[in-house]
Amino acid sequence: MAKELGFVLITPHSLRKSRTGGIIGRFSRIEGLEFVAARMFGPSQELVGRYAESLMSNPDIEEEKRPILANYVTRAFSPNPDTGRTHRVLMLLYEGENAISKIYETAGGFEDTRESADTVRGTYGDCIRDLNGNLTYFEPAVLLAPTVASAKRTLSLWMEYADTDGGITLNALSLPEKEVQKTLVLIKPDNFRFPSSRPGNIVDLFSRSGLRIIGAQVHRMSVAEAEEFYGPVRAILREKLCERTTDKGCSVLEKEFGFPMPAEVEEALCKTLGPLYGDHQFFEIMKFMTGRWLPDVPEAERAAEGKERCLALIYAGKNAVEIIRGILGPTDPSQAQPGSVRKEYGSDIMVNAAHASDSPENAEREMAIVKPARNLVKPWVDKYYA
Repeated sequence: MAKELGFVLITPHSLRKSRTGGIIGRFSRIEGLEFVAARMFGPSQELVGRYAESLMSNPDIEEEKRPILANYVTRAFSPNPDTGRTHRVLMLLYEGENAISKIYETAGGFEDTRESADTVRGTYGDCIRDLNGNLTYFEPAVLLAPTVASAKRTLSLWMEYADTDGGITLNALSLPEKEVQKTLVLIKPDNFRFPSSRPGNIVDLFSRSGLRIIGAQVHRMSVAEAEEFYGPVRAILREKLCERTTDKGCSVLEKEFGFPMPAEVEEALCKTLGPLYGDHQFFEIMKFMTGRWLPDVPEAERAAEGKERCLALIYAGKNAVEIIRGILGPTDPSQAQPGSVRKEYGSDIMVNAAHASDSPENAEREMAIVKPARNLVKPWVDKYYA
């Protein structure tokens, strides 16, 4: 059976209530689906109006549900008329066989919200009726498409606004821009090796920060990007690993030859073997993040998209860098506090679950490399629905 491209729209209410991680976790553990793209939107009134109209006229949606959905979108997605501030909507794209039906089943129906159920809406949504059966409150948690035709209809519409209404949604924050600090988080490739709720669980841990996610991108880091991103680490590794490499090298040589190594041998090892070992560790980091071994990659291919993926998130608010780093924990998971991201999900110094910028300056530098505002959802939509 051919692959399909399905989508999930996480509603403004779910984002405000920090349910993002739980929702991502539910969809990311679906067998046979790959999380391929993400983009944050701050829908304009024009997009909201057209989307509501599309829902009202969609023949794939049950007739009695159309006005419920259209009215909900108009109410929940429209910018604040007094301030002009937009509401955040997070689009997730999943590729795989039967993607549309798998997403639909995982999300659940409206009635799942009446009591707890093993669906996204059963956990995070609400559909409350009075004794006469009249709807008094409705929050679906996510919006999606019941058919391939509906997916094409909706995604084609949203792609018209992907550049103007999507990317980094600073306008959705209530803080003055001068008080907002942004920081980059990368949920690393080891969390995407097989279907699991790990990516969502990590987002869930960061949600206690009280910060807001204003940008999201499934990023496949190129070798060129990784080399620039981790470039400062290379010099540190060459220097820090020198002593360790020298001690180990001398130990091996002394065991082999049966006499202590003189100072000039130690110095030679430090100058030659130390940097080589540092570079080797640097190449290991590069391979972990890109799926490619740097020395084997021709110059002409270094800018090509990598083989591994991570989820890039932009968190914003007061003291964002310090707060996120505190929740992340130290580089070595064995030294991290219980409840931190790296203690819960990290394995070692390299496979340590996530990266977060360690200073406002590095946040700007790293965001300039990753470019989280880039529209990486449109190529996927064009591939299936152009």
